[in-house]
Amino acid sequence: MDSLAGRIALVTGASQGIGRACALALAAAGAQVALAARNTDKLAEVAAEIEAAGGVAKAFALDISSEESIKAGAKEVIEHFGRVEILVNNAGITRDILSMRMKRKDWDDVLTTNLTGAFLLTQACMSSMLKGRWGRIINITSVVGETGQAGQANYAASKAGLIGLTKSLARELASRTITVNAVAPGYIETPMTAVLTDEQRMAMMGQVPLARPGTDKEIAAAVAFLASESAAYITGHTLDVNGGMYMN
Repeated sequence: MDSLAGRIALVTGASQGIGRACALALAAAGAQVALAARNTDKLAEVAAEIEAAGGVAKAFALDISSEESIKAGAKEVIEHFGRVEILVNNAGITRDILSMRMKRKDWDDVLTTNLTGAFLLTQACMSSMLKGRWGRIINITSVVGETGQAGQANYAASKAGLIGLTKSLARELASRTITVNAVAPGYIETPMTAVLTDEQRMAMMGQVPLARPGTDKEIAAAVAFLASESAAYITGHTLDVNGGMYMN
């Protein structure tokens, strides 16, 4: 893996699951990591784990559904570390229900957190990357943003929106050596998928040619690659990490 020594990374939703794995992977590659989430107790545990391995990390309380919290959190991170060079927009929620029964709040909550929050945080960190003329923005989308999913119209729309945002930002920021890419996980074992019933799990596994769920470490490895110099000529791309569940 390429060294990220000297780089400053900000990972949202870093208290558990994919976000935690991404933070650990980036720290292992040498980056100093700002850990952001609402649960600061869990963030402190991740920070301690990174520091025990010889890395540098600090926890920041940040509610990605709140514009005020996003602006304040980004400002605090930049004041502490001096800049943000790698941004991983991972935080997300689900409010699954069939469209005919979906309440407006179910729709708004998911779009606000998963899509608007990622845009606003990117916007808040962008000037730091522009000044340094280097940056990596990595958006964690989902296979359902590419395929759709019954009962997840809000989630699928938010994740499809992230793919469109990724491509647009990639065009806007390329001249400043800032790449913007997305990683689209398939069925990954995380706290978010732990709530699925056995029947739902079996149905998901039936769609995966590799016949196993993915791990958060496998998603983190893709993120660490896209953050590295080896991926310097990749931008506007969605990297599918889904065991063959969707082949574009």
